[in-house]
Amino acid sequence: MQQRRFEDRVMVITGAAQGIGKAVAERAAAEGATLVLIDRAHWLDEVATSLRQQGADVLALNADLEQWGDTEAAFAEAHNRYGRIDILVNNVGGTIWARPYADYQPHQVEAEIRRSLFPTLWGCRAVLPYMLERRQGVIVNVSSVATRGVNRVPYSAAKGGVNALTQSLAFEYAESGIRINATAPGGTDAAPRLTPRNTEVPSPQEQQWYQQVVDQTCATSLMHRYGSVAEQAAAILFLASDDASYINGTVLPVAGGDLG
Repeated sequence: MQQRRFEDRVMVITGAAQGIGKAVAERAAAEGATLVLIDRAHWLDEVATSLRQQGADVLALNADLEQWGDTEAAFAEAHNRYGRIDILVNNVGGTIWARPYADYQPHQVEAEIRRSLFPTLWGCRAVLPYMLERRQGVIVNVSSVATRGVNRVPYSAAKGGVNALTQSLAFEYAESGIRINATAPGGTDAAPRLTPRNTEVPSPQEQQWYQQVVDQTCATSLMHRYGSVAEQAAAILFLASDDASYINGTVLPVAGGDLG
């Protein structure tokens, strides 16, 4: 029998148009969640339409979550529609380039930090006032075990920031009835991205640098494989559910034994 852990819960999922975010949305919908899906990709509407056809209550919002103004407006619209936000899954982020740190250009370093740290910073800032109103709520941030890894130093720094943010916020708001945790995915097999994070055609050298990332990821995992989006979604929704009611301020590796 299908679990219904999120019946009568309003769940915001960022980066929901594809990959892990889409998998979280599909499983949460099957478990009864009312969904607010936020992404800047226009095909988010296709995901929302499919879930509505399966009976889910879904609000789809296009926003650039790297920007505070867009983030604040999207969360306000979600709150105006449903009157509360019970759960937030901060999923936006991902490596744009893979190269040794000495080969990153300054604008690339800034872009990596903006992509993989700021959406989580802004998402937490936008949702907390609504959760504080009701003195309850759950936030799950999607970090990475790549806080230790090759050819992704700016991304690693951003995800290290997500880990620190998660633990510090949990300290600040535990007495307000808000739980804040993170998952730290390892390498994850997903369908090809509809919009590549990097639209540049990789050179042979860049392909070699990326292959080093893949090789290191598989070597570091005790299971020597990539995970699936379903395995990542299961961990995220566990932390979002009442099954994890006594877990707070934790970064849970979901990486086949790789602890980052």
